[in-house]
Amino acid sequence: MLHISRRRLVATLTATAAGLATAQAHGPTRQKVTQTIDIARTPAQVWAIVGDFDSIAKWHPLIASSPADHGNAIGSKRTLTLKVEGDPHFEEELVKYDAAAHSYQYKIEAVDPKVLPVNNYTAWFEVQDGPSGGSTIEWRAAFYRGYMLNDPPPELNDAASSKAVAGVLRAGLDNIKVLAERAG
Repeated sequence: MLHISRRRLVATLTATAAGLATAQAHGPTRQKVTQTIDIARTPAQVWAIVGDFDSIAKWHPLIASSPADHGNAIGSKRTLTLKVEGDPHFEEELVKYDAAAHSYQYKIEAVDPKVLPVNNYTAWFEVQDGPSGGSTIEWRAAFYRGYMLNDPPPELNDAASSKAVAGVLRAGLDNIKVLAERAG
């Protein structure tokens, strides 16, 4: 017969309950979104449209302007001003740039969650060889939701943040396809 003291039983149950509460109450988890598009133009032709870090305003329908302080140099910062009321803006920093590989990586240090509901955002943009002599663009982003504590409001939860990022990436890719294929 198992003999356990009442004090030990209470301590064990308390520790178990605390462990369960900790397991259920966690902060945000890193979200990842990847969008791709095939374009009937060579990677070099597409890169000519999208390759400059400060060119995003030329091809993304949501961006009004995107000047970069040091062009394609690592550490360059571009200020994105959006085409919405109030002209909200935020800064992105170039982390990696490889013109030969048609790719770059950038990050957002801080952005108002009402503008883009994310934290600690990093993205990779790459133009690759695609089907039938064309190209494929892959645009990936990793980030945390707009609300970093437990129990986020619906507009700042994981699903809302992922949906917002996917929408931004998709809008850009769809417009690149139109511009590149029309230019052909």
